Amino acid sequence: MRADRLVHLLMRLQSRPRSTVGELARELQVSGRTVHRDLDALSTAGIPVYATRGAAGGVALMEGWRTQLTGLTRPELQALATVGAPGALDDLGLSAPLRTGMVKLAAALPALQQPALEHARQRLHVDASGWFTGREPVPHLGTLRDAAWQDRRVSLSYQDFDGASTRRAVDPYGLVIKADRWYLVAGTEKGPRVFRGARIGSVRLHPQGFTRPARFDLPAFWKDWCAKFAVERPRYDVTLRFTAEGEAALRKMRPPADGERLDGAPAARGGKRKATLDFERESIAVSQLCELGAGVEVLAPESLRQRLAALAASLQALYGGPGITPGRRARRTR
Repeated sequence: MRADRLVHLLMRLQSRPRSTVGELARELQVSGRTVHRDLDALSTAGIPVYATRGAAGGVALMEGWRTQLTGLTRPELQALATVGAPGALDDLGLSAPLRTGMVKLAAALPALQQPALEHARQRLHVDASGWFTGREPVPHLGTLRDAAWQDRRVSLSYQDFDGASTRRAVDPYGLVIKADRWYLVAGTEKGPRVFRGARIGSVRLHPQGFTRPARFDLPAFWKDWCAKFAVERPRYDVTLRFTAEGEAALRKMRPPADGERLDGAPAARGGKRKATLDFERESIAVSQLCELGAGVEVLAPESLRQRLAALAASLQALYGGPGITPGRRARRTR
């Protein structure tokens, strides 16, 4: 709705001293032309908004001007009611401040709206934690938090996926938690990079600070990085032949995007079907495919077939073949 968008635009301009039309368009998810029309509407309504050109230009409100919007809409109240104290805030020591902040916010609402907030809180609860899984430990999360808050450079050791360890100095821009995993977004000589928190082995805080890029926006960077990662991440293509039961198991295990590949899978021999899926790495393919049993067969690459065959042989040797009591070896026949 345009009215909600105009309020959002006004609050955005009031919270930040200057923004470009492109930044506003991305945040509001509209075109630059729409932002210009909305700015004209605000100006017509008597709000002192202006734009300047040049490298340091952008859109801003007249210095010192503030709006006095009060009250919240019912959907806004319902959204606020879902804000709890996720485990991520426990990691940062911010759960208690969040709770007291929400109490203060509720107390600041007009008296007529306070019951509506409690009404919504009793009818919608969001639990972002996963079943039977915990967040990865990040022993140096406190130091990383302090470095990001204070704009202090750090030296850290980092272990990549293959186990290779390096040491480097970085500028911590911010912390992100996604699917119970912490990530550090930091400036490096090659630009902003992302480091998985659980792979950071040690951290040393430097006495000197760093200058944060004026235009760096953590949520916008993370959104762009995730989109690029989905396209540029390592690929390990595996061609599979599967039964109907195997396909159902694959759909439960694999991400939703693979559903389209399974939908278009051509028929193979024996009433089965065939598709090629991307497992990113061989080790990931082994761990996932072992859970699917005979319903899914690897056709390629051959190295993966051999690895699964060797694993199957070692398991058979350990547990025995058909008719052999588990834990006992078969008697040798002469």
